[in-house]
Amino acid sequence: MGVGGSFWDLLKPYARQEGPGYLHGRRVAVDLSFWIVSHSTAIRARSPHARRPHVRNTFFRTLSLFAKMGAFPVFVVDGEPSPLKSQARAARFFRGSGVDLPASSSAEAEGEASAPAPVKARNAIFTRCVKDCVELLENLGMPVLWAKGEAEALCAQLNNEGEVDACITSDSDAFLFGAKTVIKVMRSNCKEPFECYNIADIESGIGLKRKQMVAMALLIGSDHDLHGVPGFGVETALRFVRLFDEDQILDKLHEIGKGIYPFLEGFDKAHVDDLPSPSTKSPPVARSPHCSHCGHPGSKKNHSKTGCNYCLVDSLEFCMEKPAGFVCECPSCEKVRDLKAQKRHENWQIKVCKRLAAETNFPNEEIIRLYLCDDNFDTKESGDRKLEWTEPKVDDLVDLLAYMQNWEPSMASSPCKSLLLCDQYEFHSIQRIKIKHGHPYYLVKWKRATGGILSGGASHRKPELDGESHAEVVVLDDDEEEEEEEATVNIESSDSLDEPDLPQVLRDDDQVFLLTDEDIQLVNAAFPNDARQFQEAQRLKDAKSRSRKSKLSLAESMLETPKGPRPSGVQLSIKEFYRSKKAAGDDAGKKPLVEGETSTSRAGTRKSPPVDLTKRIPKSLRRRLLFD
Repeated sequence: MGVGGSFWDLLKPYARQEGPGYLHGRRVAVDLSFWIVSHSTAIRARSPHARRPHVRNTFFRTLSLFAKMGAFPVFVVDGEPSPLKSQARAARFFRGSGVDLPASSSAEAEGEASAPAPVKARNAIFTRCVKDCVELLENLGMPVLWAKGEAEALCAQLNNEGEVDACITSDSDAFLFGAKTVIKVMRSNCKEPFECYNIADIESGIGLKRKQMVAMALLIGSDHDLHGVPGFGVETALRFVRLFDEDQILDKLHEIGKGIYPFLEGFDKAHVDDLPSPSTKSPPVARSPHCSHCGHPGSKKNHSKTGCNYCLVDSLEFCMEKPAGFVCECPSCEKVRDLKAQKRHENWQIKVCKRLAAETNFPNEEIIRLYLCDDNFDTKESGDRKLEWTEPKVDDLVDLLAYMQNWEPSMASSPCKSLLLCDQYEFHSIQRIKIKHGHPYYLVKWKRATGGILSGGASHRKPELDGESHAEVVVLDDDEEEEEEEATVNIESSDSLDEPDLPQVLRDDDQVFLLTDEDIQLVNAAFPNDARQFQEAQRLKDAKSRSRKSKLSLAESMLETPKGPRPSGVQLSIKEFYRSKKAAGDDAGKKPLVEGETSTSRAGTRKSPPVDLTKRIPKSLRRRLLFD
């Protein structure tokens, strides 16, 4: 949730639409709780018997983020929640269980007594999910950090200090914790762009900075104060916050909380209770007389005698009658309108200040310190704060996935099911370079290890792939599919946008191969010799292609502009034939010049240029007449 109200809607006009290539080579801090909650709920709604969907989602999305998008993820885990968030946690529990939350007047009394038991049980389940994902990420070699409190607070701190380039979270209060770039919604296999929010765009768009956003959270509510100040919405809070600079806003809120009216500059500070009540009456202002007929300055009597300077007429007979909704633009009327607007603004300021001064414990100093704290790293759980991506622990990872997802280490199935290598395949060759999500990738071919032929054979065949001879896609028999149905039910039932890009399984002369898309830098680092040979072959191939194209272009230019006479037995091309006939026709249509006559003199004696009637004939018909 983050900041209450429709805070995301306020920021959405300033979001940038970025593609998957935006994350290439960047470090991103991921709110692990956001991943677990958002996607496990959707999968369980579609398949209640899914086996630990949080583990499956974390596994595939991490691989997609790291290998496909080229990002370097840093996962952040929530610590102990703040006591201020207990009310929000209780509200979430009641909302998720379908029970109405008690009234606000008795929420603190009833919530403390009724909410802790079910919330604690639910948190125990969620804590177990987090533990499973952390174990998986550590086996994958990904850095995992623990926050003292909110995970988005540590994500924002890492982003603010420059250790990561962006945060992936749906909590809008990440900006209040100091985040500079926030990615709200991102699916690892979605080709459509995702929303990316930069604090620089927000500052230039609506003029909101970090402390001003903290002030808005105090007014409209947040995870730590669900209700905020009654009567304050996003628009009202934005209008009030814009009255002060970032360095002044929190000090002014403290003054208002003490009952001091902050808008009297140069005078002794007045108490809010001493201010007059807002009045709806307009202040008495001297206004020059206006004509009742046209509405311009001057009386109707004067206009009948001397005319109206604004209507530019000499008498009232020709003075224009004012239309409906007429507004006079004279200086006197402008001054009156400005005074009225100023009075309404002052009345609104007094009303708002009195409302804030009536609140108890406003502003909440504990919430302010929570948002402005720059020490959110839990050294007890995480130890050293180093961002290192290590090699995966393959054996431990295989055992973990076999236990949690019931995946077999040697399992190879149809393209709609999962596939785990686990030393079953070895590097064979690099097929080609392909462009994916705006970035180049290697299409790598992997060969099945010796003695690792799929059991059961292939009972179904599919068309050969491009560039592969005698290759067929392996599809498991029905018996094997039934045995693995329980292990893959969560994969088949999940959202297609979150599905991984699964490799193609090929079979060629009793050998099994895979085709996968791999990051170029990773392949160059893992197989430098093979990558060097492929790059050299590509350079030779490109050189031959350029040479062939240059020879073709040279041959075409020689055909278009022949240097010598063409042999009589060679047929002309359609362009040459048309040009030769056209030139012959033009020469035949010209009259020979008389002695002493020039082309310019002949052109000067003509009364009008000749009209070529053939231009009105369609082009196709002209060609027929010319060629025939």
